[in-house]
Amino acid sequence: MKIIMLGAPGAGKGTQADKICEKYSIPHISTGDIFRANIKNNTELGRKAKEYMDKGALVPDELVVDLVVDRIKADDCKNGYVLDGFPRTIPQAEALDNALVALNDKVDYAIDVEVPDENIINRMGGRRACVSCGATYHVVYSPTKEEGKCDKCGSELIIRDDDKPETVKNRLNVYHEQTQPLIDYYNGKGILNEVDGTMSMDDVFAAIIKIIGA
Repeated sequence: MKIIMLGAPGAGKGTQADKICEKYSIPHISTGDIFRANIKNNTELGRKAKEYMDKGALVPDELVVDLVVDRIKADDCKNGYVLDGFPRTIPQAEALDNALVALNDKVDYAIDVEVPDENIINRMGGRRACVSCGATYHVVYSPTKEEGKCDKCGSELIIRDDDKPETVKNRLNVYHEQTQPLIDYYNGKGILNEVDGTMSMDDVFAAIIKIIGA
């Protein structure tokens, strides 16, 4: 069961990826985690990635794909995996497909968690983060007992720059320009499945399970 999660930032695809992985005992793979692990372990690929990151440059697609393919060759991926946040562009998707073909492998499902931009802006605008311990909350979906105070440590809560409306709009614009074409790409391959991300978290998950059919 090899799954790619698609969806705009704030659509909830990471949460759903976690739930899928827990249910089926398969790893949740994100490029950020792969970068950190390889850099921490001082691997050859990690050293190459760090060179670009230290300069503030984007890690080239070829190297990102190499890192992802190296990760999915691990023993814990033999029964499947969920890719979250990768691929982001058509060239990355094509490079991933080519690498998987060489391994006699392929992606089974591309699941797009669909949420209108307006909902995402409102949803992310309600997020709050603790300045001390990093705990996260939402004014509607997971409010604190005392407004503006962290339940865990009592420190002040803030709106992170990433969650401010103007930043969210910019991120959504980038998503629509770069990543939206992936929806057409996977649709053309016959593996795209769309889920209404405005439903409750449990209903979204139930819809995904229905698609996977396991």
